[in-house]
Amino acid sequence: MKLNMTNFLVGAVVALILASMSIFIVDQRQTAIVFQLGEVVRVETAPGIKFKVPLLQNVRFFDSRILTLDSDDPERFITAEKKNVLVDSFIKWRIIDVKQYYISVGGDEARAQTRLTQTVNSTLREEFGKRTIHEVVSGKREELMRVVQEKTDVDARKIGVEVLDVRLKRVDFPNTISDSIYSRMEAERKRVANELRATGNAESEKIRADADRQREVILAQAYRDAQKIKGEGDARASALYAAAFGRNPEFYAFYRSLDVYKQGFKNKSDVMVLDAGSPFFKYLKGSGRDGK
Repeated sequence: MKLNMTNFLVGAVVALILASMSIFIVDQRQTAIVFQLGEVVRVETAPGIKFKVPLLQNVRFFDSRILTLDSDDPERFITAEKKNVLVDSFIKWRIIDVKQYYISVGGDEARAQTRLTQTVNSTLREEFGKRTIHEVVSGKREELMRVVQEKTDVDARKIGVEVLDVRLKRVDFPNTISDSIYSRMEAERKRVANELRATGNAESEKIRADADRQREVILAQAYRDAQKIKGEGDARASALYAAAFGRNPEFYAFYRSLDVYKQGFKNKSDVMVLDAGSPFFKYLKGSGRDGK
């Protein structure tokens, strides 16, 4: 009885082990290949629980998601203008035929990436040689990327891979060329700045000369108008003086003498040496007599 129970338990354990070895799960992000004695038996692309012959068959899984291949160092290419440029790019790819992928590169992702990198660089070198720097950087960049993607995809399908996209992250000049370009740009900017300064100075001198001319014209017109007004005032004053003199010569003489006295005795420090009989004292003497 004990022996039978032992045999039953051993059989159950073996059955469980064999059952576990015959079941595998394919994730929705994976594709699986079932091998039998090293040969590909079938490919499992649909997710779920799958079965295999234990001990005789084994399974290998591959990533079916979109993968990114980013270059470590920029590559040097020559444009149609015979100028060197450094190009940094990346590739979006995925496995579409896992059996062909395994046969071509042994399922080794590193080998697949090497193949893709070589194909992309070769295509970029060919396309860059047909285009100028302007076309590569901005003018026909989208067309360049489309051509590279299509040519790379044709070659990649030979190893069971689809290339979805190829993009340029950066297109730059080598350091020696960049320094030369920056120097030329700096010289050009300085030349433009000097031209602008010269133009500004010329305009400044022109405006200043025009302002000086207008100032002289305004001052001349103001002086002319002032002299005219002054002349008219003097003429009117002379006419008034003449009229006043004609009506009362004695009062006119007296009034004019007062102006002379006013100007003559303006400052206390002024000294005048005159003859006592001078007409200058005529009205002063008269004032003194009137005071008596």
